[in-house]
Amino acid sequence: MRTAIAGLGTVGAEVVRQLLDKDELYAQRAERPITVTDVSARDRKRDRGFPMRDIRFWKDPVKMAREAKVDLVVELIGGADGVAKRVVEAAIAAGKHVVTANKALLARHGMQLARAAEERGVTLAFEAAVAGSIPAVEILRQALVANIFSRVGGILNGTCNYILWRMSAMGCTFDQSLAEAQEAGYAEADPSRDISGKDTADKLAILAALAFGVPVDLSSIHVEGIEQITALDIQRARELGMGVKLLGIARLTEQGLERWVHPCLVPADAVLAMVPGATNAVSVTGDLVETQVYLGQGAGAKSTTSAVIADILDLATGRRLPAFGKLAAQLRAVPVLVPRDRTGEYYLRLQVADQPRVLGDVLSLLGMQGVSVASNEQPEQQVDPDGTVAVFLTTHRTQEAAVQRALTMIRALPTVKGEPCLIRIEREV
Repeated sequence: MRTAIAGLGTVGAEVVRQLLDKDELYAQRAERPITVTDVSARDRKRDRGFPMRDIRFWKDPVKMAREAKVDLVVELIGGADGVAKRVVEAAIAAGKHVVTANKALLARHGMQLARAAEERGVTLAFEAAVAGSIPAVEILRQALVANIFSRVGGILNGTCNYILWRMSAMGCTFDQSLAEAQEAGYAEADPSRDISGKDTADKLAILAALAFGVPVDLSSIHVEGIEQITALDIQRARELGMGVKLLGIARLTEQGLERWVHPCLVPADAVLAMVPGATNAVSVTGDLVETQVYLGQGAGAKSTTSAVIADILDLATGRRLPAFGKLAAQLRAVPVLVPRDRTGEYYLRLQVADQPRVLGDVLSLLGMQGVSVASNEQPEQQVDPDGTVAVFLTTHRTQEAAVQRALTMIRALPTVKGEPCLIRIEREV
């Protein structure tokens, strides 16, 4: 299995090292040798911990994908467009199998690439694109294929989970927890794609396609990040017997398919609530297996390398399936549900003027929209310099559309300052 590697960053270099160091083991498992014959990177001279003398170096990865005499191209450059996309397209057009860890590329161009691979009779494999060391693609596409799935998702971003975990476990602020995540290598220098929920949405788009046989559709996913979460929310959640997690969930109902990414309050004794640090968790609900949760490292060179090499070994042994479990033409769109269609419980935090009757006005507006309040609290606390205090409320099960209508009126109250914080409560996770 002659293999070319495009991109020799942390993961790319580790993939090459593992393939060289374990060549005999992998040859036994694949029943054929797997040989790295070509690589491409920006800097040829950089020491990456493996010998280059028997490997052909290409400055242009697209040219390598098109012209190298290989069976397989592994794309580890990253990015939704640009060079990474051209590498994959060139490899497929040249009749070569592709392995990639590029979730952003797949979330935006997965259907186009899957159709191209089918037309050329090659395989597009991407186990490493979702949840790192957790074999989420294998689970949905093969291990649990006997099931009809009703729900898939979970904790799909280690950076966000680390931040919320530190805020809960150590009482750190959001900024302190983010700085720690960056220092520990769990967050990028620019963490915006992580904390905004966009990275989780990329992964959820892929999981939903695999679980429900629908096209990859990033545009239909409602996305909220964790930027608004404060230490006050973490503390209040704990008092309610709950924790705060950023979840990506796709749920198939009789009315249609929900796909959303946003912070949730979850029961403290739920498996997902107890997932620590930068760990990922994939939750799958099927008619035969009920709900199963898989935990593992979602990022890092070794966990990603493990998933990449698993794909390489599958291809070497002849295990080849359509990218999303079905041929692209067989993927069928279903009605899309938006958050306003949701019925559930809600947590609200408002910053209000420290004046009489303010809470009564808020409760009145919620009542006008048929929103029943389960609890409300205006705890004894120091008044902020601007003369405001925090108010916390939870609702009984109600329609989100009603909550949003009430919030529109609440925002207009002169005694309500700043943007209200709404967090959905998910008890079945």
